[in-house]
Amino acid sequence: MTIASTRAQAVAEILWELKKADKLATLSAIADRAGFPAGPQGRTISACLKNVRRDWPHLQWWRAVADSGQLESDQATCLKEGGYGTSAVDDGNFEVSAFAEQLMTWEEAVVPQE
Repeated sequence: MTIASTRAQAVAEILWELKKADKLATLSAIADRAGFPAGPQGRTISACLKNVRRDWPHLQWWRAVADSGQLESDQATCLKEGGYGTSAVDDGNFEVSAFAEQLMTWEEAVVPQE
């Protein structure tokens, strides 16, 4: 298995977690949880998401949101259909309404002290 496919598999598993929790996550948070850097301007995680969209089209790729909360129109449409609020911003793009409240937070596992 290549590094790209291993990363895409990890991202797919995180998207499944997000779907079950009915939450969103930033690209950086997803990359961090998957164990790799998001890359310059998020290129590495974006490439993984393209693979996920191609190989696992049933997963809700649109739950992976830019760190700024800004969306492209197709992602905004999917989020609206998923029950999330979006609003237009000045440059013709969209952003998630109440962005911080929609984000998944992963608690670090607490290791018992002996």
